[in-house]
Amino acid sequence: MIKLHARLEQRFDAEPFIARVARGRADCLPDRDREVLFVDPGEALVPGYRACLVAGGPDEHRQPVNPKIWQVPESLHYLADGDIVRISPRSGELWVMYRRESAFNSMLLTEQCNSYCIMCSQPPKAGDDSHLIRAYLDAIPLMSQDTCELGITGGEPTLLGEGLLEVIRSCKEHLPKTSLHMLSNGRMFNYLTLCREIAAIDHPDLMVGIPLYSDLPHRHDFVVQAEGAFDQTIRGIMNLARCGISVEIRMVLHRETVDRLPQFARFIARNLPFVDHVALMGLEMMGFVRMNLGSLWIDPVDYQAPLLHAVVHLEQHGLNVSIYNHPLCVLDRRLWPVAKKSISDWKNEYLEECHGCVVQDRCGGFFASSSLRRSDHIRRLTSEVLSTECQVVPTQSFTL
Repeated sequence: MIKLHARLEQRFDAEPFIARVARGRADCLPDRDREVLFVDPGEALVPGYRACLVAGGPDEHRQPVNPKIWQVPESLHYLADGDIVRISPRSGELWVMYRRESAFNSMLLTEQCNSYCIMCSQPPKAGDDSHLIRAYLDAIPLMSQDTCELGITGGEPTLLGEGLLEVIRSCKEHLPKTSLHMLSNGRMFNYLTLCREIAAIDHPDLMVGIPLYSDLPHRHDFVVQAEGAFDQTIRGIMNLARCGISVEIRMVLHRETVDRLPQFARFIARNLPFVDHVALMGLEMMGFVRMNLGSLWIDPVDYQAPLLHAVVHLEQHGLNVSIYNHPLCVLDRRLWPVAKKSISDWKNEYLEECHGCVVQDRCGGFFASSSLRRSDHIRRLTSEVLSTECQVVPTQSFTL
């Protein structure tokens, strides 16, 4: 698992700042005052940068009494040219906000939310966290224009109002070729005005991922712990589509949702056939999942029949569908073509049982938090197993 936060030993009184990492190049670019130089063992310090990060062990000749020089812990030695960090001199905190070579960059804009989902991996927090918007507005112009995709997440980003619009505008201006994927519970899109304001920005590639947990309103409302949320979410999805904004439907699979997967698929195909993508997702063992694990956990092997039925039904009706957050060894073989490596690289891992597995390179692996509960059917797949084993799961045993 990749660490995104670290404590720096040296501290002093100064405002936090955001800078791009310069590493492996000797030149000083015109905007070097917005960069921190990362120095490897044997490299000389170069003047003109906002600060200097030093890798390797202590080296006294590099460590004059200079508040702009920090020794970086080994956990962050992976920092590369073009990454972006936020350094807080007073607290000695270094936060890695963006990694140039990663396909999983996202911007956490707020931890506030108007839902209280029973399996939320990022439980909502009250209080003013507007500093997060300001931080990313500083960081976006420093990001590489070759960034393929950038996520917007929370909490609930739509609660930010003009702040969210400003972030989307900045992405359009500074990252015109970068896809934006925003996670939202969809409830604020019940207000058509907000949809129109986002549409008016005319971002060239924006998709909103919205969770829907059941075809039954009361079941969805129970999962998100908000009465009336189902109706707000459905209206929000329709309003986004009305304004020409792409929509993804997300369903987290657990004991409160899997029993009606076939009916859920039929509801989507019949009522929301215009959505651009449907993602069926495994649990992340963080946040509220830990306290509700007893009522939420179900071994993925035990819901393969309804999952396969749902995927087949959605595909037969022309919808683009994917399975996220599942290792291949627990999935019916017929579902492998839609299973994606979706877990962010900084919290993705593989187990000892995975060593030598012939499909590991295309397997989604596990959340680092998955040690709390795992399937009893995790195993190493060999060429012999793949050539002789055939899983059979009935697909016609459901009444829709």
